Amino acid sequence: MSRVVLIDDEPKAIESLKWELENFCPEIEVIDTFTDPRKALKYFEGLPEIDCLFLDIEMPQMDGFRFLDQLGERDFAVIITTAYDQYGINAIKERALDYLLKPIDSDDLIQACDKIEQYRKEHSLIDRFEETLMNAMSNSSTGHRRIGLNIDGKIMFLRPDELMYCEGDGNYTSVFLENGEKLFITQTLKKIEEKLGGSEFYRIHNSYVINLTKVREYLKTDSMVIMTDGRNIPVSRNRKSDFLRKF
Repeated sequence: MSRVVLIDDEPKAIESLKWELENFCPEIEVIDTFTDPRKALKYFEGLPEIDCLFLDIEMPQMDGFRFLDQLGERDFAVIITTAYDQYGINAIKERALDYLLKPIDSDDLIQACDKIEQYRKEHSLIDRFEETLMNAMSNSSTGHRRIGLNIDGKIMFLRPDELMYCEGDGNYTSVFLENGEKLFITQTLKKIEEKLGGSEFYRIHNSYVINLTKVREYLKTDSMVIMTDGRNIPVSRNRKSDFLRKF
């Protein structure tokens, strides 16, 4: 089964699409629907596991393309739905899996759902390969653990001592390396924190994860750490005691 979410500002359009999916595409499961894209953005902050998003373009609160811009990185397919055919080029630019004109033809919808199933199967294989590769590279039993980060269509493997700290900003994270290089990753800080693992990394603030071995000073009065590159990073009040115990 492929899990999908529907976003359209017209309740009747959602009801119609949901009915079509339930009656013509039994391999599709509609797990949630939204008429307000702003509420949908909040929903996606929870990183739901879905395979595809059916997204209307013409919405008064926020158009579909702006919604995708604010959504940031996504690991699911997108199918554009609209009553206007002038959005085809933009849909392609947004790497949409398909583009459906309203009123949606049942045969076109079935073909689109076939694409979703194919997309899900292909990405499942890719995800399993990446997971196997990352697990192999992060095996610490050899003393040569590597951290795999997805950057610009490639996986970069880094030694833990190469990372200084990570700074999160919504759906994006900046990773600062000891050599002064800055990596921009379209993933949340929470996701990056999970990948880092290891006792040397600690989340001292809602927006920062640091390498504890790269801390040069701790300023008690200001609740601030100074990293070996001179960067000052705040320590959250509710994490202060636990942070100090790490030393």
